[in-house]
Amino acid sequence: MPPERRSRARPGRRTGARPDRRARMRPDRRAGIGPGGPPRKAAPSSQRKSPARPSAAATAVAVAVAEERRLRQRNRLTVEEDKPAVERCLEELVFGDVEDDENALLRRLRGPRAQGQDDLGDSEVGKEAEDNFLPQKKPVWVDEEDEDEEMVDMVNSRFRKGMMKNNSENKLSKDELRKRLKEEFQHAMGGVPSWAETNKRKTSSDDESEEDEDDLLQRTGNFISTSTSLPKGILKMKNCQHANAERPTTARISSVQFHPRAQVVMVAGLDNAVSLFQVDGKTNPKIQSIYLEKFPIFKACFSANGEEVLATSTHSKVLYVYDMLVGKLIPVHQVRGLKEKIVRSFEVSPDGSFLLINGVAGYCHLLSMKTKELIGSMKINGRVAASTFSSDSKKVYASSGDGEVYVWDVNSRKCLNRFVDEGSLYGLSITTSRNGQYVACGSNCGVVNIYNQDSCLQETNPKPIKAIMNLVTGVTSLAFNPTTEILAVASEKMKEAVRLVHLPSCTVFSNFPVVKKKNISLVHTMDFSPRSGYFALGNEKGKALLYRLHHYSDF
Repeated sequence: MPPERRSRARPGRRTGARPDRRARMRPDRRAGIGPGGPPRKAAPSSQRKSPARPSAAATAVAVAVAEERRLRQRNRLTVEEDKPAVERCLEELVFGDVEDDENALLRRLRGPRAQGQDDLGDSEVGKEAEDNFLPQKKPVWVDEEDEDEEMVDMVNSRFRKGMMKNNSENKLSKDELRKRLKEEFQHAMGGVPSWAETNKRKTSSDDESEEDEDDLLQRTGNFISTSTSLPKGILKMKNCQHANAERPTTARISSVQFHPRAQVVMVAGLDNAVSLFQVDGKTNPKIQSIYLEKFPIFKACFSANGEEVLATSTHSKVLYVYDMLVGKLIPVHQVRGLKEKIVRSFEVSPDGSFLLINGVAGYCHLLSMKTKELIGSMKINGRVAASTFSSDSKKVYASSGDGEVYVWDVNSRKCLNRFVDEGSLYGLSITTSRNGQYVACGSNCGVVNIYNQDSCLQETNPKPIKAIMNLVTGVTSLAFNPTTEILAVASEKMKEAVRLVHLPSCTVFSNFPVVKKKNISLVHTMDFSPRSGYFALGNEKGKALLYRLHHYSDF
């Protein structure tokens, strides 16, 4: 036997060394043992036939592949010898038994998507299949209740109650409610808006509009528009907790006013107290109360900047000034040059420069708001029933007891115009809008005339834009909201005698007040918040009623 073959058949010298796998599986050529039978004798050399030899290139490739496979197998076996049995078992469970074919493991790791990419190549069909290859997963868990159609209660929600077409629609499905909301939106918009049309074809006008939009985006400026105007007919509002609920009283509320810069409301009455409340619409917590001994308050008012509170009494000539920053109460006992025995009705100019006091015998006294000193006086014929400043604080409107209205210039204190309030025998109230457009005059017969402010300055007999005749007793309170979309009119002579007038249509909102509830009683004062989000009323029962106007989003 040659020495090479003898050394190959010899077992490993080290104890416990593993024999070569290839040597273990190869049949023994020396003994002439066939794969499936007993040993056979070797044929003589003369009887053997030499097989056909393959080419040299094929033989070299086969030898290289076999050698590479042998080295891989040896390295893998060497690594696996160091691994514990648990780890080898786990790898077999995860990757499978890939002892004989490692390429199978590589194909499994690449996944079917990579195999599809190899088959499809760069063709367009292959790319589409690649995009749509991800399979849709089945849900792991399905709730049977989700398939049931959920019903929405329409009666207990005040927002959905208005969408009921008949009393039988107590509950609607979500699909029906969605359709109903869509109908309400289209009805409010007058049809389907152009931006909501999905099948709208593009025209040349659309191209021009896009060019205009591109040009618009290339410029700077203020492009923020105001909210939509207040619709007439029905005013959406909510009855909130009373503004003075944390300090209840039975005395008449003489003044209620919102702070010009903070979310605060002031309530004052005949109980000698001025109280400040934080407005949240739910609890309205009390901030502070100021008690004035033996001083039943006739009127209380914030200064224009909101730093002071001015208060007058029903039977005193003292004017109290409360400094909110310092927390100090300052009484003004006597104004030099002012010979009034009682100081009751007064007005503060919108710019915060002047204080106007209504005196007796037709006098209107103009004071400096800063020093509380007299600047000058203006006199009309008859008695001064009410007075107010224009929105720019340059003019004063005074309503007399004989039905006439006087217009004065503040700087020169000269009468600019004088006209008769149409149909009025006795004036009771007057106010101007903040945008400088309207003047409203209330008379003793319950009529409110709304004038254009320009006509009041130029004509001696101006015609009112509209005469509001919804009240039958004397109109004692008038108030425009800050956006000049609502005019509140009220009379303290009859219960529930308050109306809200829509502008510019000059029509009354039909849903206020709610006559069935009768919780308003006699209204003595009213005011709107700085951005019209709230509306407050003060009655003779000591309650400051508070309402939330839903059309306005801010306080």
